[in-house]
Amino acid sequence: MSLGLLALVIGGVWTLQGLDYLGDGLMSGQTFWAAAGGALIVAGLALIVVGMRRRSSGQQ
Repeated sequence: MSLGLLALVIGGVWTLQGLDYLGDGLMSGQTFWAAAGGALIVAGLALIVVGMRRRSSGQQ
């Protein structure tokens, strides 16, 4: 689950940089990073969901 949270945060930063909302950098304004960040957010959410399901099924 913690890996999912990390992916969610990094994906958010990449998306914001790719959309040029965060400071000047190599990734700013690049649509590739916006798309990669979005994909990483989806992967992070999937990891969180899987982790939560495993946790809840293991407590029975």
